[in-house]
Amino acid sequence: MKRYHIKKSALCGCVEIPASKSHTLRALLFGMMGQGKTIVRRYLQSPDSIAMIEAIKNFGAKVDIFPDRVEIQGLSGQLQAAEDVIYAGNSGQVLRFIGALAAMLPTYTVVTGDHSIRHQRLVKPLLDGLKSLGVFATSARLDGFAPILIKGPLRGGKTTLDGRDSQPVSGLLIATSFADSPTDIYVKNPGETSWIDLTLHWLNCLGLSCEHTHYTHYHVPGGMSFQGFDYTVPGDFSSLAFLLAAALITDSKLTLGNVDMLDIQGDKKIIDILIAMGAHITIDQKNKQLDVERGSRLRGTRIDINDCIDALTICAVIGCYAEGKTEIQNGAIARHKECDRIHAITRELKKMGANIQEREDDLLIYPSSLEGSTVATYGDHRMAMSLSVAALGAIGETIVRDTECVAKTYPNFVAHLRKLGAHLQEKR
Repeated sequence: MKRYHIKKSALCGCVEIPASKSHTLRALLFGMMGQGKTIVRRYLQSPDSIAMIEAIKNFGAKVDIFPDRVEIQGLSGQLQAAEDVIYAGNSGQVLRFIGALAAMLPTYTVVTGDHSIRHQRLVKPLLDGLKSLGVFATSARLDGFAPILIKGPLRGGKTTLDGRDSQPVSGLLIATSFADSPTDIYVKNPGETSWIDLTLHWLNCLGLSCEHTHYTHYHVPGGMSFQGFDYTVPGDFSSLAFLLAAALITDSKLTLGNVDMLDIQGDKKIIDILIAMGAHITIDQKNKQLDVERGSRLRGTRIDINDCIDALTICAVIGCYAEGKTEIQNGAIARHKECDRIHAITRELKKMGANIQEREDDLLIYPSSLEGSTVATYGDHRMAMSLSVAALGAIGETIVRDTECVAKTYPNFVAHLRKLGAHLQEKR
């Protein structure tokens, strides 16, 4: 089991952020559904990408993997019966998106995953939505979690589901786009709408017009078909957040590349949040980079985290280094990610001396002098990176345990931090 040993550091230099996980997985998925060849360039090379590649191969897609790209021979929307049980690994997107597309088939498909997928990542909203469309969709243990069993075919019609987690909604939007008939999707408690925008953006770019009203009603015409495409994956704003935070809490000057502010990703909101808190960040869209200057004095603020929910843990860390109270609101769905992130980040930052309070949907953080400690990641990549960043400004040494999970979104995290000057050793 890997662990990081981290000491207080000063950083300097330039790195490029990794490719977007969300774009990579959607590109692979749509590559399977297209006609002819799709090329996905500069894709995120991570366990989630491997899980998606294995899933689309299970449905009959031919996939060739190269160091800088993936080439997919699409199925023109005609999936083959799954060759085997589909293993989502730790990927909620693979679970929900592949689970939804499996409804196109008249055969049974089983989708499962690791412990977090089987016990933490709720899939009941997707199952409910599929059932109303005449699909056999059930949880093997009848508890709303994977393994799930799906049997179509999906015909279109009307359905309703809970939308606090965006992925079941995105999964249904994708699957019903290929249905023979139109579908009306009604969503209760819509949340994480920036990630719905990402899915709608993909559908629109591929030629499908999907009407929606305030994220509560979608009319999907169905009958989607498109040619394969050549796509270069942009940088990941969710990963960018950790480097921005590292620069700010260590008062360091950094240049971060592969940052396209014109991209649709909702997590770019973290930049506006940090600038509002007092961060000195300069955006250079021409060169697709950000410059973080020294001398920022961060002020605590109130943050509605729902549109950039993956930034909850790193925002909690930033709150420890800001002046005044930071209140992170509207984060309830973070309890159902790879771990209960509200509880986990509260518990681990308290080990480091943080003045942080957990509430049902919110976090309250006050200025704190953090000290090194041994902290747990719960197998959650965002917990691991957030605690590592917290350690860069803490007194003494911090040991971050169980860090293999970082490869899920940022395989070069250690190499990049060390290149920037971090006192970080990776040990087993």
